[in-house]
Amino acid sequence: MANESMHTDANQPGGLQLPEEGAGPLLQRDYWAVIRDCRVSPEELMRWVAVRFAEFAPSELCVFERSHPERGGQPLALDDELTVKIQGAGTFAVRVIHQDAQSFTLGTLHGHPEAGRITFGAYRNARGDVIFHIRSRARSGSTFHYLGFVTAGDAMQTNTWTEFVLRAALTAGDGVHGVIHADTTELEDEPPGGDTVHGPTFLARGDGRQ
Repeated sequence: MANESMHTDANQPGGLQLPEEGAGPLLQRDYWAVIRDCRVSPEELMRWVAVRFAEFAPSELCVFERSHPERGGQPLALDDELTVKIQGAGTFAVRVIHQDAQSFTLGTLHGHPEAGRITFGAYRNARGDVIFHIRSRARSGSTFHYLGFVTAGDAMQTNTWTEFVLRAALTAGDGVHGVIHADTTELEDEPPGGDTVHGPTFLARGDGRQ
């Protein structure tokens, strides 16, 4: 019954735009880096990101704004919505659909160029280094958007989220150790066992296991 309720909500105007509503392959995209000399815990880093989310995105590519400006200065919370103006594409909306101490997840709303969700999280690796990690799992929102993504959207998305990782690393420490990793995996379907509507795309845990 719970899953039926969630899918019913997704079909409402302004509701979540789920991957099965999209076009093209289901892509999992990962952007992550080890933060050099990180000065804060993963939990504190994620609180900063939740408060200052719009500052980490490169404004020449996309601009995020709170749908309720009166909440400015407060961390993003469950069910908060953001508008995002994407260069050359238009203005769309996303919603916070999941949150815990070390991560939060945004789901795309109807009309967005993508159908799916994206998780932002921080955790420690086996050596104790803090890793900041972004993972999206989505299809293009429509055939039109899929064609646009093939021609230009892929590079823009990579540039947006690698810059986001870099800015987070410069805020929490002395930049990144090594390189910012950017990987794309085509999936047959969502991995089993998780909440594919309101769940994260990965589990950010203190010991780095996902």
